[in-house]
Amino acid sequence: MPADRVPPSEEAAELLALTREIVAAELAPRAAEAEENSAFPRDVFRLLGRSGLLGLPYPESCGGGGQPYEVYLQVLEEVASAWASVAVGMSVHTLACYPLHAFGTDKQKQRLPEMLGGELLGGYALSETDAGSDAGALKTRAVRDGDGYVITGSKAWITHGGEADFYVLFARTADTGTSGISCLLTDGRLAGLTAGTPERKMGLTGSTTASLHFDGARVPDEWLLGAEGQGFPIALSALDSGRLGIAACAVGLAQAALDEAVAYALQREQFGSPLIEFQGLAFLLADMAAAVESARCTYLDAARRKDRGLPFARQASIAKLVATDAAMKVTTDAVQVLGGNGYTRDYPVERYMREAKVMQIFEGTNQIQRMVIARHLARDAAK
Repeated sequence: MPADRVPPSEEAAELLALTREIVAAELAPRAAEAEENSAFPRDVFRLLGRSGLLGLPYPESCGGGGQPYEVYLQVLEEVASAWASVAVGMSVHTLACYPLHAFGTDKQKQRLPEMLGGELLGGYALSETDAGSDAGALKTRAVRDGDGYVITGSKAWITHGGEADFYVLFARTADTGTSGISCLLTDGRLAGLTAGTPERKMGLTGSTTASLHFDGARVPDEWLLGAEGQGFPIALSALDSGRLGIAACAVGLAQAALDEAVAYALQREQFGSPLIEFQGLAFLLADMAAAVESARCTYLDAARRKDRGLPFARQASIAKLVATDAAMKVTTDAVQVLGGNGYTRDYPVERYMREAKVMQIFEGTNQIQRMVIARHLARDAAK
């Protein structure tokens, strides 16, 4: 059954209804086969862009939907309930557009409409093989050369790697720790840029993840976002919002697993009664529902804070932690409800379980989220 929502406006209710229609007609029928074949659905992102769903949290003046984050995240959750790979791609694309919108010049921002309209798909090039959780240790270099930068180095675990039309690249312009990192907008077909073979993943196989290799690639200095050395703060501010996107994706995935488990428990009989009438399974389903709704509340609380211009970094980390841990637990329990059937590919819950695992890892592992939350607690207590 669809999530029970209380939209903040009639416009939001209509947008969510439209999203459900698109999801049911265009995404749900294709998801299982695409995941089975590791097929990247580029056409789906164009469709979502032309439907106005790829730029929802950005102003209408730059081609966005002008929607609050509270609404955007619920749209993202609806997409994730049908096809998690596409929802994660939407979240990453939104993340990749953020530095240009927040730190770009008026001239640079002229590119935003085609990015938000879905004609261009983005990637976020921050992580490296030895700089994942410790992003400040990145080694990819951007050396000033005339009116541009020459980029050398590699990025790892890049969503849309090799498929994206543009990347937001974080590279070292000085050997001064985190203050020596800068942010550049790069073309996805840049000379000197190549993508590695896509990773062979246990889940989200419809979302291409690959390394990027820069071998003397040249980026004009007009595509430096912000000032030199401002890259690390830009990355962190973007990740706060990105974590909310992943939280919403995780809740959508958990909702799908819950719905499948409830439907199965209603129609499957043992000892002459539906499974849902047995207390052991009924209580398990009740706990799954409580986890899904609690996780939804955490991301909505953080989103409302963001929409009001209030600090939300701690709440974003809490939402990412709670929602992704809940998704892992709920999808695992869904497999348990279906028993042996749940362990087969004839039912979607085994895929949901595989897809949930990575959500505890990307956009900052859940161990990192606990560190972030604890630091906020210490800082706030010292005030």
